[in-house]
Amino acid sequence: METITVNLGRRSYSVHIGNGLLSSVGRYLREVSEGEKVVVLTVPPVRGLYGRIVEDSLSNEGLDYFIIEVPDGEGAKSFESYLEVVNALLEHNVGREAVIASFGGGCVGDLAGFVAATYMRGTKLAHIPTTLLAQVDSSIGGKVAINHPLAKNLIGTFYQPKLVVTDVGLLKTLPPREIRNGIAELIKYGAILNSSLFSILEQYKDDIKGLQSDLIERIVSIAIKIKADVVAIDEFDKNARMLLNFGHTVGHALESATSYSYYSHGEAVGVGMVVEGRISNRLGLLSHRDLHRMESLISAYGLSKRARRGSVEGVLTSIYHDKKVRSGKLRFAVPTKIGEGTVITDPPEEIITSSLEEVMCN
Repeated sequence: METITVNLGRRSYSVHIGNGLLSSVGRYLREVSEGEKVVVLTVPPVRGLYGRIVEDSLSNEGLDYFIIEVPDGEGAKSFESYLEVVNALLEHNVGREAVIASFGGGCVGDLAGFVAATYMRGTKLAHIPTTLLAQVDSSIGGKVAINHPLAKNLIGTFYQPKLVVTDVGLLKTLPPREIRNGIAELIKYGAILNSSLFSILEQYKDDIKGLQSDLIERIVSIAIKIKADVVAIDEFDKNARMLLNFGHTVGHALESATSYSYYSHGEAVGVGMVVEGRISNRLGLLSHRDLHRMESLISAYGLSKRARRGSVEGVLTSIYHDKKVRSGKLRFAVPTKIGEGTVITDPPEEIITSSLEEVMCN
């Protein structure tokens, strides 16, 4: 087991990483709950697989808890889901000293975080991520949000958890599509911030796809350390942290343009990295060799380089609703070589359009 600290002064918190930690989650939550109620937000598939382990652990620690089930996937991040959770908290007389704990993937984590940030002006938050994407990315760093029909994550804030418990053993029951979602985020880290991670992803593809236990735990730890270091430097996404948006400007726009109903997040980010990599290449920032290396790795993990739904016009419209737009000017995080990147402002629209046209199938 390894513990990584996200250093944010008095708001610092621990991320515990290991295999088999779920049975100890009650002990970890008892330390942050300080005798107050624990509310677990989860989705039916996760509760069906692992709910009994969590409930036994909470009961064994004598915790006062209850569980709220929310829709699986992006449906959890609707305003309707948010209101239903708040109503349930009110019905159970939950006070502001309670702990809201997400138990699931990135969507339930976003919802739990947004509820914790806004209910009674803030309750304690904990994450128990069950997907690779949530473990290496969304559970770390405090970005919480729900969706608006016009754009993903448009209604949100920054709100750090008190605790993250990351059990890599939970990954073994994930379907392949969910594994690919997380792999997309790992490729992002490697492509724009850490060439060593990128090389590991290239060298050990079969072992990683097969979820070889020790290797997966090592890679998850590397990714969390990368994210923790960036968040410690730039908590509120003003400078260095913007690099973590590589692939996400186009990726979020693609999800929005298809009503969040076709692409998984990782699939959209995979396409987004291809488009944004080609923008960088057209601007003379990224070499053809490194672009090819990045696109080859995306394909090697079963992520498509082509967008099979959506239109150039629809994606462009959604891009202009992106949170990173400033004074009408677009901003993209792009790689300049494997392991390094920069943020560009307002690239020529014809370069964006031509890069999109290359990957859109219609």
